[in-house]
Amino acid sequence: MKFRLILMLLAVLCLLGGCAAPDGATTDEGYDDLIVVGFSQVGAESDWRNANTRSMQQALSAENGFRLIIDDAQQKKERQITAIRNFIHQGVDYIVLAPTTEDGWETVLGEAKAAGIPVIIIDRMIDRSLATGEPGDDLFTCWIGSDFTRQGNAAVAWLEGRFGSTPVRIVHLQGNYGSSAQVGRSASLDEGLRRNPQWTLVARDSGDFTQAKGQELVEAYLAQGIGFDVIFAENDNMAYGAIDALKNAGLTPGKDVTIVSFDANRKALEMVAAGEIGFDVECNPLHGPRVKAVIEQLERGEAPLKYTYVEESAFDSQGLSRELIDSRGY
Repeated sequence: MKFRLILMLLAVLCLLGGCAAPDGATTDEGYDDLIVVGFSQVGAESDWRNANTRSMQQALSAENGFRLIIDDAQQKKERQITAIRNFIHQGVDYIVLAPTTEDGWETVLGEAKAAGIPVIIIDRMIDRSLATGEPGDDLFTCWIGSDFTRQGNAAVAWLEGRFGSTPVRIVHLQGNYGSSAQVGRSASLDEGLRRNPQWTLVARDSGDFTQAKGQELVEAYLAQGIGFDVIFAENDNMAYGAIDALKNAGLTPGKDVTIVSFDANRKALEMVAAGEIGFDVECNPLHGPRVKAVIEQLERGEAPLKYTYVEESAFDSQGLSRELIDSRGY
């Protein structure tokens, strides 16, 4: 790979000139034998995202034969595009992208393809037309992530079972607009609203997947005198913020307001067990071992699956054991 060749040339120059290898590593440490991966991460907006980053760091470690370069995009697509171009310039062996939104990747991924660098997409999806045989096809090697529409459908089905034909007023806390998680989960709720005319959507805004914004929105709805029975939060952190807002207003989560959420972090499952969150749909962030396995396949000259959906579950207080909560890896 180009990056290894560059490092080998640097090593030769270092031997001639007595300098140190990059990042303080010496040529004796086998630095140039590592597989170099550039990872453009969305940001650190949630517990899920932090667990996702840790999983990548643990799987793609030097001990496992990798050098992982992480760029935090702070939820800005333009920063991700810049990061990918920097990875291309550095000549990394692989690029991993957790995209902010689904669209707008054609040009920069075309540049990665021209440079001969495989791109692995994780978590959120990008436009599938980039791999369907159209001009500029196969701009990414494979994708690993969740079926966000299926997740949303599970939450809506639980609400239907919980409330039946009872009229329900719903507050909808959406994630980042245009992200796959937001698109899929919102589409499921929209279908549930069409299917259940007794449901009323009383408020809908983006909480950016953050706890602070989730709390801010629910506090604003309460201050405006908006009445609601259900909060449909598109991730756990927004649900945490909503719960804080309800408690500050003297309301009891799970009793006065039913909350459904997504991610099923350990903290959220504690809230499910306590009855504060009614239903939580799992979104597994531990993609590091899967990415490692894909890269190892590619290194052997094998073709990985184009799309890999992670197996996930969902939880309410019934059947949620202490053992399951304690065994949670995130």
